[in-house]
Amino acid sequence: MTLLQSTPRHSAQAPGSELFLKMRDIVKKFPGVCALDHVDFEVRKGEIMGLVGENGAGKSTLVKVLSGVYRQDAGSILIEGQHVKIPNTAAALELGIRVIYQEIDVVPVLSVKENIFLGQMPTRGLLIDWHEMTRRARDLLIRLGFNIDPNVEVGKLGIAQQQIVVIAKGLSSNVRLLILDEPAATIPEKDLGVLFKLLRQLANHDGIAIIYISHRLKEVLDITDRITVLKDGRMVGIVNTQEASKGLLTSMMVGRSLRDYFFKKKVKIGEEIMRVEHLVTRDVQDINLQLHKGEILTIYGLVGSGRTELAKALFGDVPKLSGNILLEGKKVNIDNPHKAIRLGIGLLVEDRKSEGLVLDASVSVNITLANYSVIAPRGWVNRRKEQGIARHFIDVLQVKTPSLDTITRELSGGNQQKVVLAKWLCTEAKVLIFDEPTRGIDVGAKVDIYHLMASLIERGIGILMISSELQEILGIADRVIVMREGRIVGELPREKATEELLINIAMG
Repeated sequence: MTLLQSTPRHSAQAPGSELFLKMRDIVKKFPGVCALDHVDFEVRKGEIMGLVGENGAGKSTLVKVLSGVYRQDAGSILIEGQHVKIPNTAAALELGIRVIYQEIDVVPVLSVKENIFLGQMPTRGLLIDWHEMTRRARDLLIRLGFNIDPNVEVGKLGIAQQQIVVIAKGLSSNVRLLILDEPAATIPEKDLGVLFKLLRQLANHDGIAIIYISHRLKEVLDITDRITVLKDGRMVGIVNTQEASKGLLTSMMVGRSLRDYFFKKKVKIGEEIMRVEHLVTRDVQDINLQLHKGEILTIYGLVGSGRTELAKALFGDVPKLSGNILLEGKKVNIDNPHKAIRLGIGLLVEDRKSEGLVLDASVSVNITLANYSVIAPRGWVNRRKEQGIARHFIDVLQVKTPSLDTITRELSGGNQQKVVLAKWLCTEAKVLIFDEPTRGIDVGAKVDIYHLMASLIERGIGILMISSELQEILGIADRVIVMREGRIVGELPREKATEELLINIAMG
């Protein structure tokens, strides 16, 4: 175990050496698994401590112990040097511990001030004191450095501002430790600066201890002072952020080097499998591209460049106004997703939870969902065939699930993504369109997805992949297409592409 003490580079004033929180030898067991195996964890006053690890590493369990959702089986918790017990969430709140989760939990039709003080509105006698609520909300937002109208409906704000409102709600009562679990998952990258500015304000000027959890290692490296790495329920170590890198964190988290992380197998590129000629839709203009068997063709572009719109047009999910699509040299008319599926095209959508899966259905149902004609040729589902097909792909893709009947919502993000992929493999697709296939999943699951993609191109499948991660693109692509304002503005072989060049083309 490596423990590096440090002076953070990110704060204008380094946080003091005084520990706010110290967890010692924390153990938490569930039937058949030890989720936390004698874990030590700490965070100082005024420090932003990163917490990273694969799904199943113990991050969520650690947070739930701190927030009173779970009680540890062994070990001790000290706050400002004093032993404390956190038997429930009320006790955690009393100690000043607040957790802000990935989902932005607001009531859109209520005002900013109502959202901030929901459940704790100031009163005068038996009536709500609206004037006092407005004053408190305005003072709180100004103290945080944000000029947001307390009276505006939250639903009219942007995502980044909504996240600010959620944090303000957490700070509306005494808070000494703020835990953020994937806070930027729903925030556009261009708005991350707003969130980071707020966190620095809270740490540097208010002395609040902050725990920042994210799968996106660039975020963690940008905002934290130190980083704690968990693996398989154990603490691997604490590293000083200024001495850390993606490669170091990756190897600590999964035991693989960065070279192994972006796995790309050399495959002979085959004949053309898809051609797009002068495609025009409401959102894209004059798109021309070719995809070959055994090729990974990636599309890069900033938000609003038209990448997702192009993917949906190729899948028949949005109507084309003009242009042609050819599959294996034959012109095809793809005017709906059912036709795309029959022709051998699969689309892994960016938002797997709302568009790619039926979360409250079983794993076996989701895997066979796009191949309904095979398991229910006469309208009645052949459960034996359904489960046989599902079991095959669970084995092939190494989906970690307790059973075929497990509700898909209960799986980790990486395993949910594997279920989506299994759905399309079940259809024997020739072309797979991946829209941000590794977004929101941990490093280990990403590695698994890259290996799966390598096995797919070995079988002659053509992959068209949309990604916002430049290192990912440069690590696994054969060619890179760059889009801007609904048009293709550049095309490069991977050997000639660099991060700087792709960004410059994308920005114009």
